[in-house]
Amino acid sequence: MDHPILGQTALAYSPVIDRNRAVIATRLTVLPLVPGAPLDAGALLEAISEAWPVGGTQLWLNVTSETLLHDLMVAQPATHILMEVPAFMAGDAVNITPIQTLASNGNTLLLKGRPLQELPKEVLPCFKHSIIDFEEDRRIHSGSGAQAPSTAPAGTVRTISHVQAGVTNVADMETAFRKGAMAVLGWPIDDVIQEGSKPADQPALQVIVQLIDQVHRGEDIEVLENTLKRDPPLAFKLMRYINSPAFGLSVEISSFRHAIMILGYQRLKRWLALLLATASKDPNMRPVMFAAVRRGLLMEELARISGDDEMRNELFICGVFSLLDRMFRQPFNVLLKTIPVPERVYQALADESGPYEPYFQLVKAVEGNNVFDIKDAAERLMIDFKDINSCLLKAMANAAQLE
Repeated sequence: MDHPILGQTALAYSPVIDRNRAVIATRLTVLPLVPGAPLDAGALLEAISEAWPVGGTQLWLNVTSETLLHDLMVAQPATHILMEVPAFMAGDAVNITPIQTLASNGNTLLLKGRPLQELPKEVLPCFKHSIIDFEEDRRIHSGSGAQAPSTAPAGTVRTISHVQAGVTNVADMETAFRKGAMAVLGWPIDDVIQEGSKPADQPALQVIVQLIDQVHRGEDIEVLENTLKRDPPLAFKLMRYINSPAFGLSVEISSFRHAIMILGYQRLKRWLALLLATASKDPNMRPVMFAAVRRGLLMEELARISGDDEMRNELFICGVFSLLDRMFRQPFNVLLKTIPVPERVYQALADESGPYEPYFQLVKAVEGNNVFDIKDAAERLMIDFKDINSCLLKAMANAAQLE
């Protein structure tokens, strides 16, 4: 991914979540590092195509540079790329032809923000959805509490479906869907975990936690086999995983013992970590699990810049485990007494300290849309943006292969 434009922008990402709580696409925000600097739209499309190829998963592009966005519309991206167009640009005559051409080509267009004046009649039919920020939505904030109206007040009639942006917790997500959103944009992961709160009932995860502990202590294969036999669905998932094309084996694996011999203890622990972070049955946890996997893959890629194998493995575990407190509803200083993790991972998650904490902060900044937060986090690690963005795109591509 040797693309110069990756050193001229900061990339941020968030999920697009539908009413079933399934993540249906990724929203990629493109933030110029130098405002007003010329940027090559074709080079950007080429760079992101490695993570989101034609025929792959949907990508929603949110570009904060007016000039770059206009150039991207003129460049006519592939139809699996959905373009977000701010309302003020949709009303500009210079953008009418590119918008109409994109729509006629089959691209889905999203109108971002509330128009301050009526849009040109030839432009409005080109947009499939509008994007309304949670904090600015008068359907939500025109009342309060249980007495808030369920219908729009005067002046908020919508002729197209809407997507709710700025969702930060499960309650906001549920409110947005209750008020009619067809999807939400954001990370519903900011729920506060109270000390002493009752843990979530997750009996299906107990075998995974026990296996992680046994692998961590280097128990014999016979011990691991006996534990796995208690959970046949888990054994099936392991066999399906190791025999999948993504694993790249030329011979079929038919027993758990053979699987462990092929995987090795480090890769088995990695697989169990992924499984633990994606095993919740709560539909509201699906976006949280999506975030956890991407955090792990991104932190692992960042470690490739200067880290060794042990550091890469531990940063992967750190990212994948970083939202277990939401899934189990317990603070990390309690939760990690039952799930063994390396000391540096414990420091980052429970104490917000140690050598991995700056990587954790960078990943959280990349989940937001604030270029200054991303710059601050990058400076702490002394990693340039070309490397950060390359790691992000590689992590997104790896995540797509896992799914």
